[in-house]
Amino acid sequence: MAEELQTGIIRISDDVVATIAGLAALETPGIAAMSGGISEGLAKRLSGKNAQKGVSVEVGQLEAAIDLRIIVQYGIPIQEVCRQLQENVREALENMTGLHVVEVNVKVEGVAFKEEESEDSPTRIK
Repeated sequence: MAEELQTGIIRISDDVVATIAGLAALETPGIAAMSGGISEGLAKRLSGKNAQKGVSVEVGQLEAAIDLRIIVQYGIPIQEVCRQLQENVREALENMTGLHVVEVNVKVEGVAFKEEESEDSPTRIK
């Protein structure tokens, strides 16, 4: 985003937009984690951009489009979680950057199950 003012130009980088979107997504109830592919995970580890995992953005002068890849918690209605996610990301980006968010696309790539301790797990005998 670039905005010309009498005092100069304001630019917001794609990385900043992706970080805001990623953090807003993780704050949404029902989202277990963001999902990144193997190559993306390696690239983000090397560059230190873990806050942007699972987020792709296209940022223009006044608008932005966001693609999110997520993992949802088991037992929660996926459609409702995704609608809330879209709204949270849109609101966070529009409030913090002034960009108009034209779309927030969500791809659910997995379901996270809560780990339960089993009572019949083997015990060690000394």
